[in-house]
Amino acid sequence: MTDLPRPSKFELAILRVLWSRETATVRQIFEELQKERPLGYTTVLKTILIMLEKGLVVRDESERSHIYRATQKEQETQASLLHDLVHRAFGGSAQKLVMAAIKEGALSLKEEVEIKALLEASRKMRGK
Repeated sequence: MTDLPRPSKFELAILRVLWSRETATVRQIFEELQKERPLGYTTVLKTILIMLEKGLVVRDESERSHIYRATQKEQETQASLLHDLVHRAFGGSAQKLVMAAIKEGALSLKEEVEIKALLEASRKMRGK
């Protein structure tokens, strides 16, 4: 886990586009985000340039239209954000995080089955 700055909510939206496409131009990112809400092209461009400075994205300048790529995989960013959340908001307790998440929203039957399977796999890995 590298020590990249935490992305803002809008930066995460841009990263989600990049993770789904692997690489994209500012225009492609803008068009994808436009489907969710109205925004300006320059807003997207400015944010991507800030993300470039932060090290959240890299730019390939070999083509006329610059191509951007996220520097971390989606799972790496999620793990970093989760680690930060657990420590800052839940005093380092993963149990408190999970309990709060379950209490906040009703679990679907599918989610409940998946969580039970993960817990069972965790028990087996510990040999219990």
